[in-house]
Amino acid sequence: MKLPDPQTPPKRGLFASIRSNFLTGLIVIAPIGITIWLIWSLTGWIDSWVLPFIPDAYNPSMLINRWTGVEINIRGIGVVTFLIFTFLVGWLAKGLIGRSMIRWAESLVLSIPLIRSLYSGLKQIAETILQQGQQNFDKACLVEYPRKGIWAIAFISTSAKGEIAARAPEDMVSVFLPTTPNPTSGFLLFVPRKDVIILDMSVEDSAKLIISAGLVYPNGQESSQPPDQVQDAAE
Repeated sequence: MKLPDPQTPPKRGLFASIRSNFLTGLIVIAPIGITIWLIWSLTGWIDSWVLPFIPDAYNPSMLINRWTGVEINIRGIGVVTFLIFTFLVGWLAKGLIGRSMIRWAESLVLSIPLIRSLYSGLKQIAETILQQGQQNFDKACLVEYPRKGIWAIAFISTSAKGEIAARAPEDMVSVFLPTTPNPTSGFLLFVPRKDVIILDMSVEDSAKLIISAGLVYPNGQESSQPPDQVQDAAE
């Protein structure tokens, strides 16, 4: 009786092959489909906010319907209108008259107590996020959190400034420690610069690692060792 060669991998059955092909196709299709759906939904959401402000006489969809008699919904008209309007506002804001109008409007808004706090906070956030020529985060790093001996990935924001830098006993940096799998929430920490380990991986690769809970590593390298092998290797 001929024994099977232990070096030869066992043949997969028909169901296992179908399952493998289906999962492979799902991995390929899911990111593309979700991206298209998000773009389509975001475009429709912007259109629903912008189009009501466009008079029917100048609405491209209404004009096409009036000329052809065919009811058609052109998705994206609101997005284009918003981009053109934003560009014109930015162009006017750079001029003398535009700056004067903006200062007058801001003084009017800042005179209202409740609206003043809301507007100031939103303006500061918008200027921080949309300021040209600066990145949101400088580098990815490792910090010891939540206790010594346990390391977590964080993003370096800036060096500590103002009162924090003046009162800190040593050179500090501000880092943002994101949570898994939602990196938009997290903690702001001020850590001594000497206790921060700078990583070579980019901020984008670090974010992928956080979102995937440690499964997706930079350059597409995924963790292939099962938990028991990882534990044995650590020991």
